[in-house]
Amino acid sequence: MPLDLVTDVLVIGGGPAASWAAIEAARTGVRVTLVDKGYLGTSGAAAPTGLGTWWAPTKDGRRATAERRVARSFGVADVPWAVHTLDEAHNGLTQLAAWGYPFPTDDAGERYIPNLRTADYMHFMRRRVRAAGVRVYDHHPALELIVADGVVSGASGIARQNDETWQIRAAAIVLATGGCVFGERVHGAAGLTGDGYLMAVEAGATLSGMEFSAQYGIVPFQTASNKGLIYSWATFSREDGTPIDDNGEDRQVLVARALSDGPVYARFDNVPAALQNDLRVGQPNILLPFDRAGINPFEERFPVMLRCEGTVRGVGGIRLDGDSCATGVPGLFAAGDAASRERLTGAISGGGGPNSAWAIASGVWAGRSAGAFARYVGRHHETRVAQPAGRTRLDPAAVGVVKAEMLPLDRNFFRTGRTLVRSLANLGDAWANLRSAGGLAGVAALRSREAAAMTATARWSYAAALHRTESRGMHRRLDAPAMDPAFARPVGISGLDAMRIVRDEAPLAEALAS
Repeated sequence: MPLDLVTDVLVIGGGPAASWAAIEAARTGVRVTLVDKGYLGTSGAAAPTGLGTWWAPTKDGRRATAERRVARSFGVADVPWAVHTLDEAHNGLTQLAAWGYPFPTDDAGERYIPNLRTADYMHFMRRRVRAAGVRVYDHHPALELIVADGVVSGASGIARQNDETWQIRAAAIVLATGGCVFGERVHGAAGLTGDGYLMAVEAGATLSGMEFSAQYGIVPFQTASNKGLIYSWATFSREDGTPIDDNGEDRQVLVARALSDGPVYARFDNVPAALQNDLRVGQPNILLPFDRAGINPFEERFPVMLRCEGTVRGVGGIRLDGDSCATGVPGLFAAGDAASRERLTGAISGGGGPNSAWAIASGVWAGRSAGAFARYVGRHHETRVAQPAGRTRLDPAAVGVVKAEMLPLDRNFFRTGRTLVRSLANLGDAWANLRSAGGLAGVAALRSREAAAMTATARWSYAAALHRTESRGMHRRLDAPAMDPAFARPVGISGLDAMRIVRDEAPLAEALAS
């Protein structure tokens, strides 16, 4: 029988941010339901990896940590915001310890709180979510929000295990659906298709920082293993063994430039001997591909490539109104990679540590705010006449267009106005030609919505990139290589068919023409 229920707060997602949001919302005394596209505790980018969380034990230490980070942000991030995030993440990690999470210990027997073995962490958080009284529905992807008089009033979707539809009425929604990797193969990314971005914009929200979606991770020999920290101890060389000089460049830029000339190889020959065993114990996924291939990466060279990490390790997402995590749409809140992280990380990747801290902080803030909103509006959502906001369905074939435009290094990693215009035209054709696809049910409807979300996210990313006529951080415009002080602030974008740059309210058509 199709699921049809009423709750106060509905959390959509299944990663760390969703877990924290659900727990915090339940603390406000309201009914909370969580729906996950996969299985809460194993789905999302965090679950198959290990995280070092951005953390400092003292107030002064957090201020210093934030200042160092913001100094590298290319003028976009904000020190008070970074400190605020670190403070909340510290509170969350302290709470984890109080709950009994088994943090590892150092040689002196002291707990090493910044380290989260994410498989254990997410399993632990699932238990905490259930203990908080949250109703959990695994394998229940949300397809669209439902809205009444401009107020978000719930969501609908499908139950993947029996192909039945579901609808949940709610006074407040938290979107914690993760980012988008544009169909790339990286750890935990199979379900990261930008669903939350599409649902939010359909309801009237604005996105920000979408041009900062050109983050790529180094991976060994065609694998999905995008664990990047270890490459800080690597040396790179060409196929004939010629060393590749770093010239002070970022590692990803160094590898990207060299790949344009031919294969690139790496070797972890600068990893201290003592750390090698620590990596094998603490981050086994890093070395697993090498073990399977019979390669000792500390002594032998291996080929590498770059894989797009999109907005997962990029920056962009739903624009927030401060630490309420409100989106500007009544009843709608966002957290984690679904939300913009510009004020925290600037124009550079949040990687694992800052993003992990952000998941805790934004999850807590969004859950708290959603619970308060639900208590304020009461039970009006149960009787309001609501309509579905999700109008877009695309043929899954559109995913091929997205991959062709978003994954190549010469289109996304290194950008020019000419290639951006050409890619936007191709993505626009896919959007226009397939937008009427409908009448689908079950998993087919899910794949159709994922195709729509990826296509929309690609269009927003490139439209914002075209508007930002400069280079800043991971946004690299070969035809505008310098930073422009006029762009030291966010660029917002909204709209579906007719996209609109929010920074100056200029329609995208005008930006394209100029």
